[in-house]
Amino acid sequence: MESKQVVEVKKQSTVGYKVTIGILIAIIAVLLWIILYSREEIKAVNVEKEEIKFTLTGELDSLMVEHLEVKREYGELSEQVLQKDSIIQANAKEIKKLIAKSSDYRKIKRKLNYLRKIHQSYIDQLDSIYTINRELHKELDIAHDQISKTNQKAKKLSKEKEQLTKIVESGAILKAYNVKGLTYNLKGKTNKEVETYKARRVERVKIRFTVSENPLAKPGLRVAYVRIARPDGLIIMKGKGDKYSFEANGTKLQYSMKKEIDYQNKSINITLNWDKKSSSPAMKGKYHIAIYMDGRMIGQSQFELE
Repeated sequence: MESKQVVEVKKQSTVGYKVTIGILIAIIAVLLWIILYSREEIKAVNVEKEEIKFTLTGELDSLMVEHLEVKREYGELSEQVLQKDSIIQANAKEIKKLIAKSSDYRKIKRKLNYLRKIHQSYIDQLDSIYTINRELHKELDIAHDQISKTNQKAKKLSKEKEQLTKIVESGAILKAYNVKGLTYNLKGKTNKEVETYKARRVERVKIRFTVSENPLAKPGLRVAYVRIARPDGLIIMKGKGDKYSFEANGTKLQYSMKKEIDYQNKSINITLNWDKKSSSPAMKGKYHIAIYMDGRMIGQSQFELE
């Protein structure tokens, strides 16, 4: 009887032991499952975070690349735009730091959206400035074109005026005509003039010419200069130095004779005498006569001595 009771107690102890072990195994299994599940969940969360970081970084990089392209396309157009560009750069740096720290992604999203708005405002300003600049360039082109046309017209008018001035000036130029060189031998105490063409007998050269009538010429006192060139080319001069010179076409010339006249737009006859001072006979050959007035030659002729 007692042995039977002992066997039953042992059986009960074994059953209890098995139940306890079973419960422990079940608990361990549940804990293992929880641990494994948690690890997978944590892994999934980390993967999701990395994906979000990657996505946000990609969005930021894409936005900044677009910003750089816009800057390159438009260039530095104004001080205001430069200030906005510095704001964009500062916000981009801040967002990069937040992404690196795995901060509040909602906050990062908000800042990205804010950055997009600033960027869009930046583009709008650039477009506005570009449009204004383009219009200004058009206006400048039109103004330059008008100035060019005005300058061309002014040049044309100036040229026409110059041509007209030349025409008027050429029309106002006086001419000497009927230029004659007469040679004389002087006879007796009264120096009676006897015309001769013998070089050895010539004692006086008389130059006669008429200054033309010209209503376009300026009236007033004028000086007529006469230059007589010998056959050898030398000028018969009254004297040397500036006292016996004048200017014509920018060149200083020596004169043989001169006479002041009061020109009043009517033709006027002029006569000048040159008396030989040397006892030597005059040179044989052709003598050239040139008449000057108002700084230019107005007539010429020649005579010949035998």
